[in-house]
Amino acid sequence: MKLYWKYIGILFKSQMQYRTSFLLLSFGQFFVPFTVFAGLYMLFDRFGELKGWSFYEVALCFGVIHMAFSISECFARGFDSFSSLVSAGEFDRLLVRPRSTVVQVLGSKFEFTRAGRLAQSAAVLIWALIALPVDWTIAKAVTLALMIISGIFIFAGIYILAATMCFWTIQTMELANIFTDGGREMSQYPLDIYKKAVTRFFTFIIPFGCVNYLPLQYITGRADGSALGYMLLPAAGALFIVPCLFIWHFGVRHYRSTGS
Repeated sequence: MKLYWKYIGILFKSQMQYRTSFLLLSFGQFFVPFTVFAGLYMLFDRFGELKGWSFYEVALCFGVIHMAFSISECFARGFDSFSSLVSAGEFDRLLVRPRSTVVQVLGSKFEFTRAGRLAQSAAVLIWALIALPVDWTIAKAVTLALMIISGIFIFAGIYILAATMCFWTIQTMELANIFTDGGREMSQYPLDIYKKAVTRFFTFIIPFGCVNYLPLQYITGRADGSALGYMLLPAAGALFIVPCLFIWHFGVRHYRSTGS
């Protein structure tokens, strides 16, 4: 991890060499989810509720997912742009270094301008938390924190899977965007508004349901049950990254250089 933090420090300093560009990009990133949230606000202003969910409950869900996506996009950006390392033959250089390929790819790129998107998502989350009549307990606060942390692991796992495909395809397949951008768009709403097949897919295959829909029911008082069980649900979602790392190492063992 010491090496990873050094990567972060170096790339942060390099991006801050162009501060005006950094600030403008961060400012632009602030408004990307803002337009989506504005659409969500107008939807509720017109219809009042969405299958029994209030505006602030959905806003809480929106804030959690977009915060997790922003942080994962910042710190796992190396996997998102991994195809450039493969096509240029630069991944060969990483293989001869006595360090983990996961850490090196993670450290190859950071997008600190995503701070703008993160700030907007945090503002929505705080607004929803203040407006919702939730009887807060330590268990609920821990569950909320785990929802964000586990969401980061799930998005990072999808980035790793998409990067692994580059070992065979060289270029990142657009198919992966169905699960990153598409997963973010779908899971910013409670999953029970969709068909059962979609809900099951995003609960048991890609476990977004473990970081938004199921724990959200506990936090808003829609479901009774063991507080410990609901706290562990987001942690179960975070386990999604384990098979992703196994698949990554499988891909590394079968890597063939492009010869660039």
